[in-house]
Amino acid sequence: MSSTAVSTPSGLRLPRWVAPAGVVALFAGAYLVFRGTGTLPHNTDAPQFLAVTDLREWIDDHRNDNPLFLYFLNYIRLFVGGLYDLFQGTLYALGWPGITGVLGALAWLAGGWRIALPAVAGVSAFGFLGLWESSVDTLALVSVAVLLSLVIGIPLGIWAGLSGRANRTITPVLDVMQIMPTFAYLAPLALFFHIGAPAGAIATMIYAIPPAIRITALAISQVSPTAVEASTSLGATGRQTLFKVYLPLARSTMALAINQTIMMALSMVVIANLISAPGLGSDIIRGLSRAQVGIMLPAGIAVVIMAVLLDRMTMAVARRDAHAKLRRADLVGAGALAAAGLALIPVLPPIWPESLTINLVAEVNDAVRWAETNWYAVTTFIKDLTSHALLNPLESLLTSAPWWLIALAVLAVAWRVSGVRPAVTALVCLLAIALLGVWEHTMQTLSTVTVAVLVTLAIGLLLGVAAARSPRYSAIQRPLLDAAQTMPAFVYLLPALALFETTRFTAIFASVIYAVPPVVRLVEDGIKAVPATVVEAAVSAGSTPGQLLWKVQLPMARRAILLAANQGIVMTLAMVVVGGLVGAGALGYDVVAGFSQRTDFGMGFVAGVATVLLGVMLDRITQGADRRPSPRKRKLT
Repeated sequence: MSSTAVSTPSGLRLPRWVAPAGVVALFAGAYLVFRGTGTLPHNTDAPQFLAVTDLREWIDDHRNDNPLFLYFLNYIRLFVGGLYDLFQGTLYALGWPGITGVLGALAWLAGGWRIALPAVAGVSAFGFLGLWESSVDTLALVSVAVLLSLVIGIPLGIWAGLSGRANRTITPVLDVMQIMPTFAYLAPLALFFHIGAPAGAIATMIYAIPPAIRITALAISQVSPTAVEASTSLGATGRQTLFKVYLPLARSTMALAINQTIMMALSMVVIANLISAPGLGSDIIRGLSRAQVGIMLPAGIAVVIMAVLLDRMTMAVARRDAHAKLRRADLVGAGALAAAGLALIPVLPPIWPESLTINLVAEVNDAVRWAETNWYAVTTFIKDLTSHALLNPLESLLTSAPWWLIALAVLAVAWRVSGVRPAVTALVCLLAIALLGVWEHTMQTLSTVTVAVLVTLAIGLLLGVAAARSPRYSAIQRPLLDAAQTMPAFVYLLPALALFETTRFTAIFASVIYAVPPVVRLVEDGIKAVPATVVEAAVSAGSTPGQLLWKVQLPMARRAILLAANQGIVMTLAMVVVGGLVGAGALGYDVVAGFSQRTDFGMGFVAGVATVLLGVMLDRITQGADRRPSPRKRKLT
């Protein structure tokens, strides 16, 4: 029968949209009847908040006599601290000539002189910006966090890639680690590991290890079964198959796991400073406390330069043929660069000379003040339009509807989009949020996240399609996306506050900047992955560029676009706490209050858990949609 109609008992065919429209009308009627009843207002003195706060006080009181601290946690802190001291001491011993020469040589070995030259320039930029010591501290912290993440993450990823049961067991843990606001676990980390470099490295590792596990598991699971069967049939043991088949064939994707682990670690340097981790984060927090973008921006630029430098090196290694030998010219050039840097260590001072630094604080602050004065009318219009047209109506709807009606609506949508199991998971998450006592603030956060995701997807689709259609535009856009993804949010929050003031729109602005890059990349990759033969067939049949996009490329890139939506949701939720700092309120503010005020620790921790549950709910719906067939492929019986 037709896929665009359904049959009634009398045999009359109705348009397919009639049933969903009827369900929507039913929910709308129920909302109008029960509006304002069955709501769950926020209570800052809820018993569950107080219980968590009491648990924190008990742990704090028994820190020095508890065996868990004396014989386990303290040794972890000492080990991580010793590892950081080793990396930091080695880097300072090399001095700026040695670091420049060694990193330049590694870049040359990774990708030739075209990678080495930007690497040398990038390392030198740390000194020109007047941030040499902070950059070295950050490099040491990131090195420790990435090393620990890979040592733990790659074996777990291999295990998850080889075992479906292990993958199903690890996935929920990784979801919690990725979605849990960093502020929510900074306070427990400070409680267990004190403050300083060890706690900062562990916090960074928690944030950076999920990509190492997920992408490694993906790399192993994508190895051709034919190659594995051939190895087994030749009598290879499991160990031999792993090292001779799985790992070599998964090499390029596993290099991406290392790359993304480094990127995630660098994005944590600012937040880790809140528990006294050393590095560039201290300069950014100092600029934020003084409301001076001129202090924050150079440190943010240094983080971006470090990220781009390490990104280009790891991706160059990933693109290289595993069996290709290094050219003699590359070996000679890298050796000469490293030797020159090491030879200059006793000649030049180890710290970058202050006379060679550039101070742009006053100029940047003047530019921000000019933008605040001249763009205020435009930014106010954008902010008010978004608030009155989208945010306020959606928040009013979610906070005034009965909790049970919203639960039924989520169940119906999840069932329709993703199936039974994701629908049940979404419902359980929502009921757990109600039991935690943060329902009202969760609905407020959901409204902000929904608007931010819609804006992110609109921008991401537009830029992703443009990049897929134009390689030149894609090449221009890539460094901008790198900067947006690695620039610490605190750097662009201050100018955003100057332009938009302390409002929910400022939180949306920060979330969109952070979440757009992965969405753009996924959409671009999805459209580029459409087979060329399909595109050629559509063009030869007379399709216009618009028809080619809407009828061929976007439908065939459906899975990539749904994954982009999924990642947009996850990345936006990761910015909930930052939104709480700039006026979004709700769960973000609760988490910040719990971190900064000892008496609100329970509320902040529970709000972090609620954020995870909200993220899991939205994540399961979009992941389920990715697994379900396209509506065009479903057949009505």
